[in-house]
Amino acid sequence: QVRMVETGGGLVQAGGSLTLSCAASGRTDRRYAMGWFRQSPGKEREFVAAIGWSGASTRIGDAVKGRFTISRDTARITVFLRMSSLKPEGPAVYYCAGAFGGRPSEDSSAYADWGQGGQGAVSA
Repeated sequence: QVRMVETGGGLVQAGGSLTLSCAASGRTDRRYAMGWFRQSPGKEREFVAAIGWSGASTRIGDAVKGRFTISRDTARITVFLRMSSLKPEGPAVYYCAGAFGGRPSEDSSAYADWGQGGQGAVSA
């Protein structure tokens, strides 16, 4: 079983930047893709970004394309979500997710491992 821990959430001003990190521990010796999803109050969980095992393949959600990037460290156990030009969209919980198989996916059902979620908010 893989444990996911998100860090880096908080309050930031509109137009600012914030980086979230997610560290995976456990059976990460196999090919393991990771992704980020977010959920605002009263809304469904939304795909944000995903990255494949090698780090060469990434997918970015339409709502954040051009503003968010995803990367992973050389040890492939930590994934970073760099968020720029943040908009005052209200609070959201950002979840890190992981899936064996190596390929990034925009489908939340493809991910078996989930973090507890970290709160993020952008002030106007």
